[in-house]
Amino acid sequence: MSFFNLILILICVLGIACGQILFKLAAEFFPKSLAFNDLLGFALNRYFLSALVIYGLATILWIYALKLVPLNVAYPLMSLAFIIVPVLSYIFLKEAIEYKTFVGTLVIILGLLITVK
Repeated sequence: MSFFNLILILICVLGIACGQILFKLAAEFFPKSLAFNDLLGFALNRYFLSALVIYGLATILWIYALKLVPLNVAYPLMSLAFIIVPVLSYIFLKEAIEYKTFVGTLVIILGLLITVK
């Protein structure tokens, strides 16, 4: 895999991770009622809209990346989102990172190393 392809995939992974943080921020504003007006108001929430835009762009880049790289090579790198999201949630949402998250991160990294080699 070329350096360009790797960077492209990593941008996709980072976009997905950032989108998850924005979705979590948007969740605070999710309405208690599923009435149309309440849902419409939520749909215009800046966090929700930002997450959708970032997810949309990441998806377009992902499709382009898949044009360049086989799925069985590119997809394992998506598992990096499971590492990036807890780190970003710790930084931006002040959520705790539990011991088992560290263990899971090590397992993901080992799996990536096995898959990539």
